[in-house]
Amino acid sequence: MNEFARHLRQTVLTALAGLLLAAPAAAQEISSAYTDLVIEEHCTTYAEAAPDEGGDWANLVCTGYRGYPVFVFYGDARESLFYGFPPAGDLAPAWESFDGFNSTGPKIEWRLETRGDRSVPFATIHRWFVSDPDDPDEQVQVLVVAKVGQPQERDGCAVGYVVAQGNGDANTKARRVADSVARDFVCGADQPSIEQGSVALPSFTRTEN
Repeated sequence: MNEFARHLRQTVLTALAGLLLAAPAAAQEISSAYTDLVIEEHCTTYAEAAPDEGGDWANLVCTGYRGYPVFVFYGDARESLFYGFPPAGDLAPAWESFDGFNSTGPKIEWRLETRGDRSVPFATIHRWFVSDPDDPDEQVQVLVVAKVGQPQERDGCAVGYVVAQGNGDANTKARRVADSVARDFVCGADQPSIEQGSVALPSFTRTEN
């Protein structure tokens, strides 16, 4: 084999190796899409406390992202949300919420994995407002990262918490958690990731239904 042939062969092999290394990145792209969540506009109540029960709870299903619904379970001025397809039944597998009075913001960020012409949401990032137990007039803002329930697995839950106060790059941190943790997270077994800020993360509870 002459020098030119050896050089050409090496060039081709190097190019092929580069294509093989680049293939996963080219085949998979992660991006964001945003949807609105305004209870009065985007949700339908399908179960709630009867007037004579004296309770304060309601279950709602809301518009999400391209057929992926959002479920809101409300009780005693607290919310628990499930993004995507839950197991059969009226409730998600677990009640997940902060212990203090809380509510969610009007915008949801969906993290999408795109392969070819198909985009699948695998995580959400949603801002919560939680009453400070030491000062009821103050609220702690937390970006909650959740795994999206897929039509087959129907497994979804919170996978991470990023306190917004004191975190100038809170959204970037939340996306990092979503992209690195959500897809392989085992709900009910794995522990959520926590990013503290200038104030402590409010206490939260996961209770199996």
